Amino acid sequence: MKNQVCSKCTEGTYSLGSGIKFDEWDEMPAGFSNVATFMDTAVGSVENKADSCNNSSWTPRGNYIESNRDDCTVSLIYAVHLKKSGSVFFEYQYVDNNIFFEFFIQNDQCKEMESTAEKWVKLTDNGEWGSHSVTLKSGSNILYWRTTGILMGSKVVKPVLVKNITIEGVAYTSECFPCKPGTYSDKPGSSGCQECPRNTYSEKGAKECTKCKEEIYYSEEGSSACIERPPCTNKDFFQIHTPCDKEGKTQIMYKWIEPKICREDLPDALTLPPSGERKECPPCNPGFYSNASSSCTPCPQGMFSDGTQECKACPAGTEPALGFEYKWWNILPSNMKTSCFNVGNSKCDGMNGWEVAGDHIQSGAGGSDNDYLILNLHIPGFKPPTSVTGATGSELGRITFVFETICSADCVLYFMASRQFINDVAKIYSITVTNAVDGVASSCRACALGSEQSGSSCVPCPVGHYIEKESSQCKECPDNTFLSIHQVYGREACIPCGPGSKSTKDHSACFSDCLVSYIKDNQTLSYDFSNLSQVGSLMSGPSFTSRGTKFFHFFNISLCGNEGKKMAICTDNITDVTLKDMVAESEDFSNFVGAFVCQSTIIPSDSKGFRTALALQSNSLADRFLGATIETTLENISVKTDTFPPSPSKVPDVHFFYKSSTATTSCEDGRAAVVTMRCNPNKPDQGELSVPSSCPAGTCDGCIFYFVWESAEACPLCTEQDYHEIEGACKKGFQEKEDHFESVQLKSSRSQNI
Repeated sequence: MKNQVCSKCTEGTYSLGSGIKFDEWDEMPAGFSNVATFMDTAVGSVENKADSCNNSSWTPRGNYIESNRDDCTVSLIYAVHLKKSGSVFFEYQYVDNNIFFEFFIQNDQCKEMESTAEKWVKLTDNGEWGSHSVTLKSGSNILYWRTTGILMGSKVVKPVLVKNITIEGVAYTSECFPCKPGTYSDKPGSSGCQECPRNTYSEKGAKECTKCKEEIYYSEEGSSACIERPPCTNKDFFQIHTPCDKEGKTQIMYKWIEPKICREDLPDALTLPPSGERKECPPCNPGFYSNASSSCTPCPQGMFSDGTQECKACPAGTEPALGFEYKWWNILPSNMKTSCFNVGNSKCDGMNGWEVAGDHIQSGAGGSDNDYLILNLHIPGFKPPTSVTGATGSELGRITFVFETICSADCVLYFMASRQFINDVAKIYSITVTNAVDGVASSCRACALGSEQSGSSCVPCPVGHYIEKESSQCKECPDNTFLSIHQVYGREACIPCGPGSKSTKDHSACFSDCLVSYIKDNQTLSYDFSNLSQVGSLMSGPSFTSRGTKFFHFFNISLCGNEGKKMAICTDNITDVTLKDMVAESEDFSNFVGAFVCQSTIIPSDSKGFRTALALQSNSLADRFLGATIETTLENISVKTDTFPPSPSKVPDVHFFYKSSTATTSCEDGRAAVVTMRCNPNKPDQGELSVPSSCPAGTCDGCIFYFVWESAEACPLCTEQDYHEIEGACKKGFQEKEDHFESVQLKSSRSQNI
């Protein structure tokens, strides 16, 4: 500062010039503050709620800072004065949409800056760090990282993590920052510090890293101290199987998990078991054959094998059922790889991810309790059987795996395994992939044969066609049936549509055309629900969480759809619960649901201090139409007589039944929905949608949702039986006649062209 010139920072320190960086979170850095509030004013006294958030704050965790896990609103605030326009950059993990995560900027008059229009931070994948940057104007900038948890039930939210906050545009620094422990800078004028290698450490402001006494101590990358090596246990080594030799034998080998951190010379320490025991090799996996060699080879195209026999050609009229089935784990298959990475950014690349163990493959030992152990299976694409190439709605492929988790805490198996504690383990016994493009075959399946001119090769069936068993030819499904997505062989592949529904032209689904008829007392009653075919909406509630946060259940119902197209739309993080805005903004949000019936949870704008209503947890309650009938049961879904109050009219209700194929933890068979259409002449036009009074969320068990839609449009159309002729007096030689509707029938029928 004396001579007003820029000087290089010395070794052991660094500077960003006109920037500052926060990458050390052992404690809250100077200038950062926490403000916790409970701004919901729905239930109870404000004082009690304010007190309940006294202990909520962002918490430093070493390499990063972690948000609160409760339903308080907590802001991490940092005020900075910029001499010139600049920017703020940070890395974050945000995986749980039960938390709202905002980043916004205010000026010193507490007015929100224009650059914060997109203040909602996007979700990241599990274990991955995302980055967020915003331009800053010169002058005072107050930065807010704000989280609000929405706790539905007892579920614990996963907190937001933030690290490496960098701000550019501040006044030129008058001091250099010392390197944080575990890092060093060995050259003058450094703009950052390097991480110490494994088995070394450094204290604050280090010019170099100091080696650990490796016989007794060890350290990970970026360590600030050395750790004493523990005695070796059976968790420190693993066994592998060598490739099969020409005699069909495999050797069991034991290896230390690298890098080895344990000591064998301590009391009670285990030593490495002797390697070399020979055992019979397991058979090849289905679709492979040994060919009298030491390795398994995939069967040639058009052939199949169960793994124990030589490959055979598929008979005429069949084709190989391509895919992969892995149930023997002698070596890792060539299209799999395994790796490891760490949430806190401490490396675990040298660790084992997953290890083969004969009849299963298991997650290995990582370096810490925050490791993600990844098993990657590469499938270049999916191709359905030739015969169903043109079928719409048929699934492209299916991945199935049999697994178990042995955990001492809450561990999660994604297609990626995340462990809470270092000794937890996940095992996968078999992985099956169907319809893989480069797959092998363990069996053959029937296929459709072409005409005599095209020979006996398999041909694709047109859309909506099944394979006739007798002739192996393609045949169209009958009217009002749809083609099963799981099979196309035999007439039974065409499944009849339910009552009050018809099939689409391509036999991919059944739909309602909004016209329903049934016979009662030798009289045909006809309904036309076309005027109710637009999406109906219902907001039920309010409900309250255990801490008093107010929320509503918002439902969209597409009664008939549009020839099978699901028209009801729900999406997360909406600012307005109108259909127009949902469609317009749907591309901006990750959770976008189209269904016959869908549901969102709405947090109103008067809760939590939000300026607009927010939606979360959007899901489909119904993606398949089953049928419309006056019967109260269809496909094991029933409407109880006491679900709704009795109808004021004598006209029976018409029930629209729907199903969702997506299974949940509590609904193994998926969810279902029933929309009861009730004739009520006193409710014209769109009428009124409601849920059972005993189940204000629309469901009592979480699996079947009930709605009643009362409207004059739900009354049957008038027929000739609904009116009679009255003869009037003679006037000038003519007799007057009038048509009068029966007053009883008039209450429950709609006049149309009569």
